[in-house]
Amino acid sequence: MQAKDLLTDNIVTLKTSDSASTALSLMEELRVSHLPIVNNEVFLGLISDTDIYEINDMELPIGNHNLSLNKPYVHINHHIFDVIRLVDEQSLTLVPVLDSKNNYLGCITLATLVDNFVKITSVNHPGGIIVLEVNTHAYSLSQIAGIVEANDAKVLCSYLSTFEDSNKLEITIKVNKIDISGIIQTFNRYDYIIKGFYSEESRYGDLLDDRFQSLMNWLNI
Repeated sequence: MQAKDLLTDNIVTLKTSDSASTALSLMEELRVSHLPIVNNEVFLGLISDTDIYEINDMELPIGNHNLSLNKPYVHINHHIFDVIRLVDEQSLTLVPVLDSKNNYLGCITLATLVDNFVKITSVNHPGGIIVLEVNTHAYSLSQIAGIVEANDAKVLCSYLSTFEDSNKLEITIKVNKIDISGIIQTFNRYDYIIKGFYSEESRYGDLLDDRFQSLMNWLNI
């Protein structure tokens, strides 16, 4: 999924001639902490509410003031993971998107980002979640997928968690099968360490809630 697939048209842009009070009012109305400054399709930067609060005269044009952010943006062909990384690195509430000629096309909001992240990680699909722990040298995604498929299931999504100063990996997989008891038994036969498993009946347990809440906190919603 690329940035061009995530664009929203409900974010207005500012001009350098707009006042700081106008910018702040629009942020409050749109419930964001950032707005793009665009003159004739040229993206000039992203102003934050922190920048505005440091302005002494709220009726002066925003073009008279320096911006704290280093002109953050993505191009239309950037992947959704690039967008998420930029949001995390600069604590953004929206991300400007530019075309190949660096003209402003629109923004990606956090709401749109979360909605699409939920889709690509299959959070809303019925099934079960299994959390495994393996040594780094023993990790094999093909073997893990093979075990799942041998039990008439498919891996809907998976991700790795690494730990500092550790040779352990934590692999979380979401499968398209509600009854995962057979999959669990097979992993046990292959001597995998199972840190947790959660089925649809238990609404994925606390793991899914915790992970999703962590994502929401991470994106500063």
